[in-house]
Formats: sequence, structure tokens, C-alpha cells
Amino acid sequence: MTGLPNCFRMLLLVVALVACQITPAPQTPQTTSPDQPTLEGEAFIRAHYDKQEVRIPMRDGVTLFTAVYSPKDKGGTYPIILLRTPYSVSPYGADEYREKLGSSMLMAEEKFIFAYQDVRGRFMSEGEYVNMRPHIAQKRSATDVDESSDTYDTVAWLVENIPNNNGKVGMWGISYPGFYAAAALIDAHPALKAVSPQAPIADWYFDDFHHHGAFFLAHAFRFLGVFGLPRDGLVKEWPPRIELPTEDGYRFFLEEIGPLSQINDKYYKNNIPFWNEFIAHPNYDEFWQARNLLPHLGQITQITPAAMTVGGWYDAEDLYGTFKIYQTLEERNPQANNTVVIGPWPHGGWSRTEGTTLGNVYFGDQPPPSKYYLEEIELPFFKHLLKDDEDPKLPEAHVFETGVNCWRKLDSWPPENRQMRALYLGQGGALTFEPPTTGEAYDEFISDPARPVPSTDRITHKMPKEYMTDDQRFAATRPDVLVYKTGALDKPITLAGPIQVSLHVSTSQTDADWVVKLIDVYPDDHPQFEHTPEHVELGGYQQMVRSEVMRGRYRESYEHPKPFVPGEVTEVRFELLDVLHTFKKGHRLMVHVQSTWFPMVDRNPQRYVDNIYHATAEDFVKATHRVYRSADHPSSLTVGVVDF
Repeated sequence: MTGLPNCFRMLLLVVALVACQITPAPQTPQTTSPDQPTLEGEAFIRAHYDKQEVRIPMRDGVTLFTAVYSPKDKGGTYPIILLRTPYSVSPYGADEYREKLGSSMLMAEEKFIFAYQDVRGRFMSEGEYVNMRPHIAQKRSATDVDESSDTYDTVAWLVENIPNNNGKVGMWGISYPGFYAAAALIDAHPALKAVSPQAPIADWYFDDFHHHGAFFLAHAFRFLGVFGLPRDGLVKEWPPRIELPTEDGYRFFLEEIGPLSQINDKYYKNNIPFWNEFIAHPNYDEFWQARNLLPHLGQITQITPAAMTVGGWYDAEDLYGTFKIYQTLEERNPQANNTVVIGPWPHGGWSRTEGTTLGNVYFGDQPPPSKYYLEEIELPFFKHLLKDDEDPKLPEAHVFETGVNCWRKLDSWPPENRQMRALYLGQGGALTFEPPTTGEAYDEFISDPARPVPSTDRITHKMPKEYMTDDQRFAATRPDVLVYKTGALDKPITLAGPIQVSLHVSTSQTDADWVVKLIDVYPDDHPQFEHTPEHVELGGYQQMVRSEVMRGRYRESYEHPKPFVPGEVTEVRFELLDVLHTFKKGHRLMVHVQSTWFPMVDRNPQRYVDNIYHATAEDFVKATHRVYRSADHPSSLTVGVVDF
């Protein structure tokens, strides 16, 4: 392993970033002569690029609208950077220019040919749109089309028809466009040399909407309310967003919406076809399984493009897709040029934030994490593979270690040298590496769907990206939240990789959700950072490190749910996605266990019904839940402990 030396501690109030062998970032080149004003955004692009709009024919005759920006300098040849999106390639019109090309202006300054495409059936492209269009492994005719074939046809047309291209194509995309980038890896066109799926969707049941079967209500309601509206012909504008009567999401979803069965009557009015698919397919059945890209990545016998999957530790939407796409490529194509980059970002934060803070948590600014990524990782990746530039020798995993705030260069992810240890829930709210030795022991609480545990103390109807680092003290005082914590650490402990949860539980009813949060508790005398808002007290701060929810009915199968037997002790196992976080000396590890997380997650009625989307108000009942912590029925989190 070519890992870096140990991170050195720096004064908290001076610089919080530990600069683990980060080389100084290069200066951004001037875009004009010194005596002229610097051109930025659209003005720079208009000065240096020509734009054309084309319709690219697919093998079935459907044409896809594509905007192409080519360098005005025709003295050389340039590689093509392609982005395919369902979110519009606006502005439309040959004389209407974007404000940015690529993920940063660095790419525009470097000079590529940029192609932006509305995917099939969206905005100005012809054809029928299908959400997470299923991949067709065996294509028998020209009518068998999917995102892999549409990308292949697009790349073929671009290299044959766009002047001054050098025959090499790269592709990137964030979020849904990240899915299209990942799909391009399957049966890739030979000209496609470098692909970067960023915050990609891999499986739309588990990404975004159903975390271990639990429905992420606030996010889905807002997203589908505009994205899910059907298109009427070719369009250039987004439809209007649904107006809500209040910003208070907790009150809105609890009182105004109520059970999910009322969303159509009150707001969607049966105008959102994909919402009706949600209702019809509550379980992980064939409908959702067909929208899982991961099995098809295994069909790649030789990946021509190099792959660099990018994500953020605090991606509230598609963290699942980031790790699962990278892991699938690595497991099934171990000899391929495949790397992963994970920074301290929310969803897509490397492209639109400096990455120095998220909510109340500070990640350092020497240099800002996004600047470091864009200059030292992403741009060199594309320049090397598309322009034959010097090999940046990117590591297998380029990951940001939170807690001490430094970049790590690792030759595997998760690190091979991690030691797996179990953290047990113990008596009196203890959290310990020692297994329980007592007889029957448990903690219990009453879960009331009429008064669910809030998912945030912010007044918002959205899923706030900051929830993944927010202070959890507002929840720790609730009687329906079980709290376990270690003593103050006498030395740092670093956790790496995914975390496996094993809860032994029982309920007085027949269904229940189980929410587990892993938390970093700051010492009571922790100083304030310069950027810390006045109303935030960092002494005793409970910073979320990782959290997840399991809908208990799916504990044995996501396809075939089953009720709990009231009072029967049952094991519930699920995964918290990967972390790389150091709990510093003097800090504590804390775990919260609860059964509601609202309105981020919809309420489980707790009385088993076949389809929660059809549940009525009468189905929602109180329940007494128990979490066991005995020798026969231990509850624990299995973590990977690593020493760099």
C-alpha cells in the first residue's frame, strides 16, 4: 500500500485541514492579457467557443437534441467531453451560451469540445422517456435501445461529424447524468476513453427513494412533483413546481398530507405517472430490479474507458450508487483502470461549492477540497486519457478523512489493513467493544406515528443536505430515541469502510422501522471555529457521521416482506454505507436507535399492511419496541478500525 504518512494535528482555531502530502494547487491561467479585464462565465465561453445545435440520429431513427461547443482556435484537434442529461441542456438557441462548460471553468480554459445532450424523451429530444431505462443485454433489433446504445450512437456520430476532434471522447455526469455516464461503460464505443460517473444512481429503489425499503418522503415528493410531470411535445422549459402552504415540512407532511394514500387526491392529482408506479410497486419486484444497473456492469469483459467514480461522504441522495458502482467495477474487472474519489461534499458539492463546510462542520481550506479535486484529480484524469498528457498516477482510492480533515491516497478501498470490531449496545446507555455477558436485557420505548421523531430541527419541507452533519442533540432528548455512547477516548480511533448493523429487537405490533445513527460527540470544552454561527455551541456537539434506516418488513427479503410476530425477538441486519472518519482524543462515539425519522422518511403504520402507500389513518398505531443487549441477543455495529 502506498498510503500517506500519519496526519498531523494542527491548532483548531488556526487551520483545521491536515495537509497530508497535498501539493500546492497551480495558479489558474489568465484568460486575457494583463491590461484587459478577466472574462468570466458566459462571456469567457462566448469569446473562446463556437456553439452549434444538432440532432443526432439513433439506430431506431429517433433524434436526440445536442448542443456542441467547440474552441474557436482551429489550429489543433481536441477531445470531446460528453454529458447526457434528463435535466435540460438549456439555454436553447445557437446564440445562447452556457455560463460554465464541464464541472468547472478549468475544463473550458483547457479547451475541449463539449457536447451536451437531452436524453431520449426529455426536453428537446424525440422519443419516449423511461425513468432509469432498463438495460437490454441481448439486443436483437434496431428497436432494442437503452442508454448504453444511445451513448454508443452519440459517440459514433460525434467523432465522425464534429470538425477538429482528435477521435477521443470523455464522459461525465452528476446524479442522474452520473447514471448515464455509468451506463456508457457497458458495450462502450472504442472512442470512449475516460468516464467519470459522479454521484451516480445505480439502482433507483435503493438510491434516493427506498433506503432498505423505507421511503424517503420529503425528497421524493419535491423531486417527483416537478421532474415526474409528463412532457407535451418538445419543450424548452421546466413545468412549475407545486406550491406548498408552509415551509414547515414536519407539519405539512403530518397534518396536510397525512398517509401517503392522500398524496394523489391532495396534490399530484394522478398527473405524476412515476408516482403511480411507486404505489403499484412497494416492494423490490421486477419493475425495480430491471432498473438496477449493477448486474449489467458485470457483462463488461474488457472496459475500454478508464473509470473514475466520484462522490461525497455527505451525499444525501446517491451515496449508495457511488460506492456500489465503484465496487462492482472493481470486483468484476480488477485489471481495469478504475478509481474512486470521495470528498467531504454533499450531493455534487465538488462542482458547486468550495467544500470547506457543510452546515456547522468545517473541513479546512488549504486548499479548499473542491479546488484540490478539480485541479489535482479531475482535470489531470481527463487530460491524461484524452490529450496524452502526463500520467497523474491517481491512486486506487483518493479519499478525504473527516474528523482530522486530510486527503488519503490508498491502494484499495476499503483499506485492506482494517480490523473488524463489534461495538455493542450496553447497559445504562454504554457503547463498548466488550460483548454483553448478562441474561435477558433490553431497552424499550414507545413509538407513536402521530408524534414521530423529527429528521431535522430546521424549518424546511426539503431533505436538507446538512442533515448528514447536523447536531443530533435535538433528537437525543426524545424518550423514543435510545442513546448509547463510549467514554471519552484516550486516543484517536479511525473507522473505514461500510458498517454492519445487527439489532435484536421485538415489537408489540407487526411492523417497525429501525433507524441507526453513528455520531461523533465533541468534548464539552471544544472551541468554536471562526465560521461557527453564533447560535451553535460546539461544546458537546453531536455530529452525525453516518445514518440509515431499515423498514423491518424487509429484514429477510426486499422482494417478499413479512410481518413481525408480536413479542418475538428477531434479528434485523443492514448496512450503513462507508465512512472514513477519525474520532479524536477526548471525543466519544455515540449511537442513536429510533423508529421514526420524519418527514425525511415516511411513517410506518406499525400495524402490518400489504402496501404502505395504501395505508389509511386507522392503520397507524402506537407500538412498544425493544432493543436487546444480552449475551444471547446482542445488538451491535461491526466497524472497520484502521491505523494509517
